[in-house]
Amino acid sequence: MKADRETNRLPLRAGAMLLLAVAVVFIGLGWHRAATSGDEGDTASTSVAESTTATPTESSAAGGDETSTPASSSKVADAADVGSVCVLNAGTVTGLAGKVSDSLKQSGFDVSGAENLSTGSISENTVFYDEGDEAAAQKVADVVPGGASADPRPAVFTRCEGEIVVIVVTE
Repeated sequence: MKADRETNRLPLRAGAMLLLAVAVVFIGLGWHRAATSGDEGDTASTSVAESTTATPTESSAAGGDETSTPASSSKVADAADVGSVCVLNAGTVTGLAGKVSDSLKQSGFDVSGAENLSTGSISENTVFYDEGDEAAAQKVADVVPGGASADPRPAVFTRCEGEIVVIVVTE
């Protein structure tokens, strides 16, 4: 009699596998939610930071045009001395290269494009330059939102040849 009842039951091993599969699904969903919720938070804080930054600039420009105009034209003149700039996004923030590209264009730099770069070897915002372009690269690095370091271009890095390369990872 006991054998008849056990044939209709799910074996213990199959039940354990089913519970394990459900646990893996929930862990994956939790990880995905945590990974994507951080991006939304960064975007919101960036918007707040940009609006906060824009407000003092607008108010100071309205208060005294004589003070803000020479500084602006000086930056544009400095940007004109720099050749073409290529912006690459090596981070996880979607659209970061486009934001940095727009920021550099507003500062007067000639930006050739904004693309994605898949690499794990660069962990901070970096400006790569060719020999003799160190001063120009430093001008670009000073304007990159979030800051950047200026480093010589590695010989193995062949993207955007002949240009100063801005690789952004964080905002």
